Amino acid sequence: MTKGAATLFEAAGLADSAPRPLADLLRPQTLDEVVGQDHLLGEGKLGRMVNVGRLGSVIFWGPPGTGKTTVARLLAEVTELHFEQLSAIQSGVADLRKVFDAARARREEGRGTLLFVDEIHRFNRAQQDAFLPHMENGTIVLVGATTENPSFELNSALLSRAGVLTFKRLDEAALEQLVHRAEKHEGRKLPLSDDARGALIGMADGDGRGLINLVEDVFLAQGADGATLDREGLAELVQRRAPLYDKGQDGHYNLISALHKSVRGSAPDAALYWLARMLAAGEDPLYIARRLVRMAVEDIGLADPAGLLQANAAKEAYDFLGSPEGELALAQAAVYLACAPKSNAAYMAYRAASRVATESGSLLPPKHILNAPTALMKNEGYGADYAYDHNEKEAFSGQDYFPEGMGRQEFYAPTARGFEVEIKERLDRWAEIRARKAKGQ
Repeated sequence: MTKGAATLFEAAGLADSAPRPLADLLRPQTLDEVVGQDHLLGEGKLGRMVNVGRLGSVIFWGPPGTGKTTVARLLAEVTELHFEQLSAIQSGVADLRKVFDAARARREEGRGTLLFVDEIHRFNRAQQDAFLPHMENGTIVLVGATTENPSFELNSALLSRAGVLTFKRLDEAALEQLVHRAEKHEGRKLPLSDDARGALIGMADGDGRGLINLVEDVFLAQGADGATLDREGLAELVQRRAPLYDKGQDGHYNLISALHKSVRGSAPDAALYWLARMLAAGEDPLYIARRLVRMAVEDIGLADPAGLLQANAAKEAYDFLGSPEGELALAQAAVYLACAPKSNAAYMAYRAASRVATESGSLLPPKHILNAPTALMKNEGYGADYAYDHNEKEAFSGQDYFPEGMGRQEFYAPTARGFEVEIKERLDRWAEIRARKAKGQ
């Protein structure tokens, strides 16, 4: 059997003549041919591992189509390790046991094994733990690939034994390189106008494999002498690719984080962009509405109390209008919140009050603010000396409402922005009255 052949079909050389997708034909044959991951290869961490001939277990984290599988295979070649590949979606404990047994036998013969596990985050805790002893004794070098954040999806024990390397979404320059390779392989230019060519690269959404598949679609559809397509013709041919976004995973949290931080950073245009990205990807508009309400109370607060009204009104408007008309209400709320004066003073005050409430235990309110519906309670001092604020000058008594012995606390510190300027003036005035009464004036 030919060295490296996985089947008799491949060993006989028949695989070379079998139809293969363009993405497979253009798969890099050396690490130097991998595009878009220069920060890892060459002078990067993987490049240094290869140079010293010592490859450690690693987790490849990054979006689809960025070269994780290809790099793992090439690493096995340059380090002369046997390459074994598993998919966590299709494999179980029995499959792992077979792989470990084979790797152990291979090690006794003097050859190591690079075990590549795609979608490794799909393995449960027990399955992830099964790798540990074999990584520690050198039976395998584990290279796991995941599109999800390893910090949340992988066991800490596994992460402590494997470095995490981040694969970047392919940028425009890297994707253009892939198009050039496809054109060189086909021996002809892609039949697209410059505008359509740029649109094609945009459709790939940073996914190299996805781009090559799109290129292949264009070549096949247009044939050898096909007319050059403009942007509209391209869109009609290949349709529109779904955005890289999973509502239940990292994409979901990354995009809502981007929207929230754009609003907080008073960047209405960026807020609109991320809002549009989420809606285009099929995010539940009511989820976005709930998050806009959260932004209104966390980041705008009392600097502009109307922010909460706008956010709630947007939710009600969407409920009433539905999609797509109701989405404009969400956009309006996002712009309003981004342009509003910002304050997290109420948010921070609540967190501080919550901390003191938790730490102080079950202290009773002071007796003077307790109701006394019975004679016994009156005799105990309930309600004694309570000052009815509406009867006081400026409707302010200045009494202490905290538990006895705690002392007056200050949690809320309004900013000098928006409506909180007026609030601060009131608080300062009340503090002045309180101080004057304390002196008996």
